[in-house]
Amino acid sequence: MRRFEYKARDSKTGKIVKGAIQAENERTAGKLLIEQGYTPDKIAEEDDSGGFFARFKNKIKNKDKNVFTRQFATLIGAGLPLSNSLRIVAEQTENKPMKKLIETILADIEAGRTLTQACEKYPDIFNNLYIALLRAGETSGTLDLSLVRLADQNEKDEKMMSDIRGALTYPAIILLVIIAVIVFMVLVVVPQVESLYKDLGKQLPWATALLVGISNFITEMWYVVLVSIAVAIWFLIQFLKTDTGKRWSAIFKLNVPLFKGLFLRLYNSRFARTAQNLLSTGVSIQDSLKISSEAIGNIVVQEQIEIVMEKVKQGKPLSESMKERSYILPLIPQMASIGEQSGKIDEMLGKAATVYENELDEQIKTISTLIEPILMVVMALLVGFIVIAVLMPIYAIVSDVQR
Repeated sequence: MRRFEYKARDSKTGKIVKGAIQAENERTAGKLLIEQGYTPDKIAEEDDSGGFFARFKNKIKNKDKNVFTRQFATLIGAGLPLSNSLRIVAEQTENKPMKKLIETILADIEAGRTLTQACEKYPDIFNNLYIALLRAGETSGTLDLSLVRLADQNEKDEKMMSDIRGALTYPAIILLVIIAVIVFMVLVVVPQVESLYKDLGKQLPWATALLVGISNFITEMWYVVLVSIAVAIWFLIQFLKTDTGKRWSAIFKLNVPLFKGLFLRLYNSRFARTAQNLLSTGVSIQDSLKISSEAIGNIVVQEQIEIVMEKVKQGKPLSESMKERSYILPLIPQMASIGEQSGKIDEMLGKAATVYENELDEQIKTISTLIEPILMVVMALLVGFIVIAVLMPIYAIVSDVQR
């Protein structure tokens, strides 16, 4: 199949429309357009270098995908046909890569593929959760509800991550200020004290001598320092891409002081919300657990969910299987137990997710309040040490003069 871009007139409304269609050749593309009620004006094969879709992941942000999902859900819910809904969303989309992607999906659908088949060609954009909910929605005839659930979950997840980033932005700025102050004092103030002592022929105190040594090393070997920092950062990034690095990062997040409770609630709320949405659309409990574990974003917690999957597969209830798992918070198995008794396990998991989402909001506020004074104390200690190291020799000189 080749892809053709077209410009045509709608036979019913007379409106000019643009889009893309897949066909074996230009003539077949024209026939397909006529069958759809369009009068072709221009049909041209798309010039695709082959690397465009490989770069979608870097150009399409989560926000763009969320807007697409929400608009698409609204149009489908209003009763518009699938192809018309996609065409309208494509016309309203300003992000060019996203617009191109929607047009490609539309072309696949017009060529006879289902929405799920069209979207699963791009796993870097539409993850397993997205595809599972689309498939469930198409199978059950509730595509609009599935899209609404996807939009809601994506927006909640994006908000949580945005809140976490926001809470860390101000402390990061303070940390940069601390580093800048220390570098200024070490590189500018300390050398002047050293010069003064050299003129007097006196020996520097140990603290001042330490800072002078650091200052001289940075001044004389600055290129070594910069290269070393760059190489260290590069190796760290590469390490975190490995399985060992991912595991190390996952364990670190779950055990780092002050932040471990935040990450634990983030992962548990994400798991419960994802499982709720999947179960509510008729996805089996095994598939729901599998997809939910992949959506968590932490390999250690994912492995614990996989253990739960095995226990459920062996015939144990979900609530019983989740008990005594160190990284699954107690409320989730408790609510799952209530859900198993009432037949509303998806609803109960949703309530657990809401509780942890609210707790996460409160914890983000608490951390952002606590971290500022902690950084201030660190800055006071470091700057205080440098000030003492600078003042010690000055006081010694004054004492010598008074004698």
